[in-house]
Amino acid sequence: MTINSTQLSEKARHAVRIQDWGTVSACANSIIQQDINNPEGYFLSGLIERVSNRPAKAAKAFERALELDERRYDAAIELANQYSIARRNGDVANLLAKYEDKLANSSMYLDLAGTVYTDIGMPEKAWPLYQKANELQPGVDLFQANLAACGVFLGKIDESKKIYQSLLKRFPNHQRNHYQLARLSKAKDTSHIQQMQEILKSTGATEDKNIFMYYALGKELEDLERWQESYSYYKKGGDAVCNVAKYEINNDIALIDKIIDVCNKDWLVQGAVKQSKSPSKKTPIFIVGLPRTGTTLTERIISSHSLVESVGETQFLQMVLRRESGVQSIENMTAEMIEALVDSDPETIAKCYIDSVNYRLAKEPFFIDKLPFNFLFLGFIAKAWPDARIVHLGRNPMDACFSMYKQIFTWAYKFSYSLEGLGQYYVAYDRLRNHWRDVLQERLIEVEYEFLVSDTENQTRLLLDKLGLDFERSCLDFDQNKAPSATASSVQIREKTHDRSINKWQRFSDELNPLKEYLESAGINVK
Repeated sequence: MTINSTQLSEKARHAVRIQDWGTVSACANSIIQQDINNPEGYFLSGLIERVSNRPAKAAKAFERALELDERRYDAAIELANQYSIARRNGDVANLLAKYEDKLANSSMYLDLAGTVYTDIGMPEKAWPLYQKANELQPGVDLFQANLAACGVFLGKIDESKKIYQSLLKRFPNHQRNHYQLARLSKAKDTSHIQQMQEILKSTGATEDKNIFMYYALGKELEDLERWQESYSYYKKGGDAVCNVAKYEINNDIALIDKIIDVCNKDWLVQGAVKQSKSPSKKTPIFIVGLPRTGTTLTERIISSHSLVESVGETQFLQMVLRRESGVQSIENMTAEMIEALVDSDPETIAKCYIDSVNYRLAKEPFFIDKLPFNFLFLGFIAKAWPDARIVHLGRNPMDACFSMYKQIFTWAYKFSYSLEGLGQYYVAYDRLRNHWRDVLQERLIEVEYEFLVSDTENQTRLLLDKLGLDFERSCLDFDQNKAPSATASSVQIREKTHDRSINKWQRFSDELNPLKEYLESAGINVK
């Protein structure tokens, strides 16, 4: 007996729920064989390609499903997710805007649409979708955790804290949620610490499975000024990451050396753009520096100005440079790519970058891109944008290094999980910073974190003047800025500046002494 397409679809949907992808694939092929114009067959094929980690083929299948039936919101949201993977963020934003009002009865696709909005740096658009998903299907831990994480980005700290507390009552061993909860407020007693320590004892998990708990314990013990105990957990977390990460610091140092060799004064003037031809007529402000040096604070101060908006931390510049280099690699950036970019067209780099970020731009004439990692690419920025502002943050080397050491980062900062790696990378970074000072000269606007937090008004006035902006009182009230922040400082930037973090490394001086000695032996001025 021949099974019709409706029956095949029902069978496939059941197979999706139990992750029987062989059956899903067979049903998809049969549907398309019966009717080459049936969108369900292509939608199911797209699911197969997605779980097989073939995003380009998945996108093509979902595109075909939408061509055949533009009402298929499920295909639209799945397609948006694939576009996000490909960093086609403008296309993502357009798709989501078109279909988000059609998701009222699907908690799953409301949640996925919220996640994709968050991925492209628009958590303010994700929040109401997450809320609807939780209203439609309350009590789903994934939906609640996504709502809580989004709330942190939007400064809804109390709401997020309550959600994490509720989740941990139901799932007390969920380590990531313990970590997220620990970040949201200063520990006042040992109750949460004791709970986490008991979980570590009872579960007996290997160290690589306890990474989030180690960092959560380190943070709360530091809150309570139990410095040595705190450090012991930070070290456990860092060591656990190092033991599982496949990382070779020599590659990062070789990348910095190649940048210094290639991006020199002569190279900068050869073929540099003389006048901005950006169709957006907007001036970028790149805020860079090592992470945890005040880049987010500086972004909040400047973006509180009426003429400035922020697109947050984007990877578009690196994405464009990778593509223009023509070098295929699993690494985000390599010395080989930099070598291949020597003769690249700066106008093409500028245009492709603006095209990528344009979906986030509103009416303000200035916009901020605050990816710290862009300190590697200041030569390409200076060459492509004659009017771009470049702000580089500096901080006491020991405070900067230790602040990185006790933070869980993603792909970009693998050097930060050991004192040895931090020392080697900081020395190379310092060499690059001095190189940019020599090459860029007055184009490089330097801001010192310690001065900024101890003399905020005067430093803000000076910074705005260097940026060509008039002083506005709102820049001092940056803690009232309601714009989202998806950085490691998303909680801290909701308060006024303070100097509590200056020289905090000295509380851990015995533990950090090997790093201090290494930096000093390399000629780094450790204050």
